[in-house]
Amino acid sequence: MGHAGNNVIPNVHFRKVNGCQTGRHNRVFMRTWLDQAGRKKRRANNRKAKAAKLFPRPAAGNLRPVVHPPTQRYNMKLRLGKGFTLDELKEAKIPVKQAKTIGIAVDHRRRNRCTESLQTNVQRLKLYMSKLLIFPKKSGKKGVKKGDTPRSELQNVAQNTLK
Repeated sequence: MGHAGNNVIPNVHFRKVNGCQTGRHNRVFMRTWLDQAGRKKRRANNRKAKAAKLFPRPAAGNLRPVVHPPTQRYNMKLRLGKGFTLDELKEAKIPVKQAKTIGIAVDHRRRNRCTESLQTNVQRLKLYMSKLLIFPKKSGKKGVKKGDTPRSELQNVAQNTLK
């Protein structure tokens, strides 16, 4: 069933809300983009709030490896992968169970096909571990375990909020 009459084919790109699509009443329910600047500001504020909520942890989420994408078109570029391989974690001397608890993504399916990428990601892990501050779970002398950051280093800690 086509349109009745030789009319202009409607090509309005606004979303119509509440199922009201006939007659002049749909103009009340048009979804516009007049709040675009406000949404942008809200997203930025939400990012800042999330970073403050996650405080000692990085706002970007878990640490991820640098990988070469598949196919000839993209394989000369670098991007972030899903997780570090078990070999990379072994080279960096980080137990797999501990890695998951300190913000390192692990992907047991990934394989290292060349030593260059393995070494790059091991360096990435070592750099992360050198900057990492591990807070003791419990306060007091009994709460401190092997691998926790000394109290002297934890005194004046501030998160880097620069982009």
